[in-house]
Amino acid sequence: MGIGAVSDELLGTFVPIAVYWLYSGLYVALDGVGRLDGYRLHTREEAATKNVVSKAAVVRGVLLQQVFQVAVSLTLFAVIGDESGIGQKQPPALVIVLQFITAMVVMDTWQYFMHRYMHINKFLYKHIHSKHHTLVVPYSFGALYNHPLEGLILDTIGGALSFLVSGMTPRTSIFFFSFATIKTVDDHCGLWLPGNILQALFSNNSAYHDIHHQLYGNKYNFSQPFFVMWDKILGTYMPYSIEQQKGGVKSKPAKLD
Repeated sequence: MGIGAVSDELLGTFVPIAVYWLYSGLYVALDGVGRLDGYRLHTREEAATKNVVSKAAVVRGVLLQQVFQVAVSLTLFAVIGDESGIGQKQPPALVIVLQFITAMVVMDTWQYFMHRYMHINKFLYKHIHSKHHTLVVPYSFGALYNHPLEGLILDTIGGALSFLVSGMTPRTSIFFFSFATIKTVDDHCGLWLPGNILQALFSNNSAYHDIHHQLYGNKYNFSQPFFVMWDKILGTYMPYSIEQQKGGVKSKPAKLD
């Protein structure tokens, strides 16, 4: 079953990738609007001097990760697919909501512990996870800029577990993974925009994650992409406040006061 001539499995694989580039492209367009500089979490000068990797290299790195993502997704759907060609029937709306929540919790749990371990293990941090932290000043399309092994472990396997444990259908997965993609891009957008509903609804947002990308927050705020529960439960939560600074705003870690 699918939409038109395209199966839900193919849509669930490729729509989130299209969403990634479309949504991050929106932030790239907003970056060119000078009037929004007052909402930047880092100045343009900081972005130009602190990030040690070129944007072209970031694009190549993200595309490589998405190739792995496609391969795992298609393999997973092939293994669990119904050979009859008849797609799964969508469950009632309440069940879909519960599946969404379950998938969010599973994804957060997997990513928290894998992410934190990559910081604790010096070898893994130096050779794998530090690649993502070359973006000291995060920006939208750098959200999935990781070492390929990290992308496979944190994002691709984490996504597969969320799908399997929640029991969602391939059609539901189109919407869940598109939403997760939007949330991840938004967390790396580098802007604190008034009226941004994601930043208002989720404590885990661009300001919260920006703390983690700074040297003083390297051992805090591991949670991603939805909730902050594991940071709070396990003592790695660093709260923040938004303060005005010259040329924009700043996410200030309250724990350092």
